[in-house]
Amino acid sequence: MRGAPFLDELRQWLPSNDELVRPLIALATLTPEGYPDTRHVLLSEFTDEGFFFHTDARSRKIEELTSSPRASFSIAWPQLGRQLSVVADVEAASAVEAAAVYQRRSYYLQVLAWLNDDAYTALALPERQRIWAEFEAEHPFGTLTPPPTWAGALLRPRRVTFWHGRPDAASQRTEYTLTPDGSWLTTVLPG
Repeated sequence: MRGAPFLDELRQWLPSNDELVRPLIALATLTPEGYPDTRHVLLSEFTDEGFFFHTDARSRKIEELTSSPRASFSIAWPQLGRQLSVVADVEAASAVEAAAVYQRRSYYLQVLAWLNDDAYTALALPERQRIWAEFEAEHPFGTLTPPPTWAGALLRPRRVTFWHGRPDAASQRTEYTLTPDGSWLTTVLPG
């Protein structure tokens, strides 16, 4: 993505990577049967390499991305008349990058990364609350490191589409497509 013509616009639309509140993206992967599977995840950060999200390595999304390393996501800001859509190839993020993102996560999300598994989820609410409180008491804020199941994914874009809505004219999409020679083709499309 280094040198891509849309990086400045991305920096205007997305929060900086050090902001605690992260945008939710609707991430679509492919099931083994070839069906799209969509869920919302936090966009951890974006760099000149691409877009990152982090999750449990045992999750269905990581399983799907391992067998078919392609994904797409969208994020919308209806009140601003904006939507961003990305189609990407996916690879595992480095352990260094994943650890850095984990340290920037809220304490709640750090604890969640440790506790949120099938066994914990199956417990009754009072039991989950007791275990959560005990874990927090044993691991005060600032002491947690990523669990062994913490995984990051890097989405390297092949197509990036900015949708610009307008109340006084027709909406418009500006689409950037990666060409085989590594340059970006820009196309303006109707909204």
